[in-house]
Amino acid sequence: MMTRYRPLSSLALLLCLAAPFAGSRLHAQDNQQKPATQTPDQTTEPGPQTDDGPIVLKKKSKDAPEPPPPAPAEEKIKNPNGDTYSLRVDVPIVNLDVSVILDKTHQFVPGLHPNNFLVLEDGVEQEVQTVRVTQAPITAVMLLEFAANSYYFIRDMQNASATFYSQLRPDDYVAVITYDMRTHILTDFTNDKSRVQSSLQTLMIPGMSDTNMFDALYETLDRTTRIEGRKYIILIGTGRDTFSKLTWDKMMAKIKTTPNVTIFTIATGGFVHEMSTGGGMRNLNYLQAQNQLKTIAEMTGGLYFAPVFQGELPDMFGRINESIRNQYVLTYRPTNNKNDGTYRKIKVLLVDNEGKPLRMQDEKGKPVKYSIIARDGYKAKLPVE
Repeated sequence: MMTRYRPLSSLALLLCLAAPFAGSRLHAQDNQQKPATQTPDQTTEPGPQTDDGPIVLKKKSKDAPEPPPPAPAEEKIKNPNGDTYSLRVDVPIVNLDVSVILDKTHQFVPGLHPNNFLVLEDGVEQEVQTVRVTQAPITAVMLLEFAANSYYFIRDMQNASATFYSQLRPDDYVAVITYDMRTHILTDFTNDKSRVQSSLQTLMIPGMSDTNMFDALYETLDRTTRIEGRKYIILIGTGRDTFSKLTWDKMMAKIKTTPNVTIFTIATGGFVHEMSTGGGMRNLNYLQAQNQLKTIAEMTGGLYFAPVFQGELPDMFGRINESIRNQYVLTYRPTNNKNDGTYRKIKVLLVDNEGKPLRMQDEKGKPVKYSIIARDGYKAKLPVE
């Protein structure tokens, strides 16, 4: 009996001894899994909870709106081949140079306002927006007829050109060109008066008697288009033409299409014409030549002169200087804003506050006559310009 139950007793004894150690081990594991709870401080105000680290976590409000979703990325579109394109709206604006000069004293008339100018374009009244007075240096070309027609004609040309360049100012630029069958450039644009004088002194003996004025004026206009700003041509000659390749109509078309150029014409041979008693074809040709010079000047807003005596030259060129250096610049938007390349006729009048023709008086109350000098028109742009 004793031998039979001994193994069981030993096993029971081992289980009894191991039970306390197992309970202690399980109690230790339970203590590691459940950290000790801390009693919150009743004096602490409700708000963000902090730990020992530097980060503060705000409580989420239940009523706070959800943040909006991020905006979609803007699509980037590149021009093909990296080209850059632009859009330009061309609004027609006309700048019109106008000189108002007293007929007797050749003085510039100041003090005029926009409402004193009445501008008609193709017979339609235009609204003048701005008026300003300018006084600027001049850029001019002296186009001189130098041909073996008559000694008196050459002398008149030399006297007139010498009088003009003597009145130049230090900031004025002048070029000298002569013509017979073709043009000859004596000097390019310069403000050196001594250089201009030296070039004029070389005109001693002409080589030809033919004068191609149409071709010479056409070439000069073509050269001036390469120069920016307002230009002037002082054309001194008889006005006759012999063997030009261009016709009168083609030359006039060139004048119409050349912007910012004013031509002043001075006829030579006035004394010879006054002293001649003969008539016939010679006198008719002279009158036709004078009429051509006058038409050229009036079309571009310039002046025409036919001096008989040399003593007239200083006053004549004084009037030209008044017209060139002092002038009104009128700006308006034409009612006809089509870019059709047509020629628009312009007429400028002076009116008073009631719209009647403006009357001027001198200090004694006597009426004073005046002249309005302006281009008679301009050519509108083409759509491709």
